[in-house]
Amino acid sequence: MQPIEALLLEPVGCLAEFPSAPFHEIAVRLFGRKGKSILSASRSYWRLLNLIDAAKTPFDVEKKSLAETLEVEAVDAASIYEDVLPALAELKSMGIRIFVASSLSRRAASRFIERNSLGEFLSGVCARDDSGGVKSAPLLNALGGASLAREKTMFLTDTLEGIKTARRVGVHPILMMNDPDEAQRLAMHNPAGGVISLHEIPDFIRLIAAQYERGRSENHKVGHQGSD
Repeated sequence: MQPIEALLLEPVGCLAEFPSAPFHEIAVRLFGRKGKSILSASRSYWRLLNLIDAAKTPFDVEKKSLAETLEVEAVDAASIYEDVLPALAELKSMGIRIFVASSLSRRAASRFIERNSLGEFLSGVCARDDSGGVKSAPLLNALGGASLAREKTMFLTDTLEGIKTARRVGVHPILMMNDPDEAQRLAMHNPAGGVISLHEIPDFIRLIAAQYERGRSENHKVGHQGSD
């Protein structure tokens, strides 16, 4: 893997503990889903994204307002992980460009960033309103808008859909291992790496850079010996 220059973040499940109920409520009221939510917030969220993606038509004004209101409700009830701010500060000091690339509405994403004082660490924000879609669309928007090299970019996710989305756009999926049993199952889908805490990301990026330089050095030695 080449040295990492950028990190794309989806707040739900990776930066904070969100409630699942508002995402399930959107699915019920806008897509006719039945029953109570028994899924984690991340899985409820990504299931909702699949419904939005499959619909292929933008929300009308009324539906857009309802979805945004419930997403903001989820944001206001979310608890940011305690390691997020120090980890982002360290990553920024390393020169890593950090983007929120989220399928949340712009209103909800902005609320999350403002509420948790994340703006100073970010190089950009791409939400579904800006990107013309969900799942892959915000990642592609961030990559294209900031001219990021895909092979030098990571996407942090805690779901199988997130891993698939990262691979679809050509960036490295890094598994956020929030639940041990779920993480063990997801590890079988070969993410590029995994972390238990966001605080591990800076050292992980340093390790990748060191391994890359070691490989270059060894290749240089082999090439030099061959020329002799």
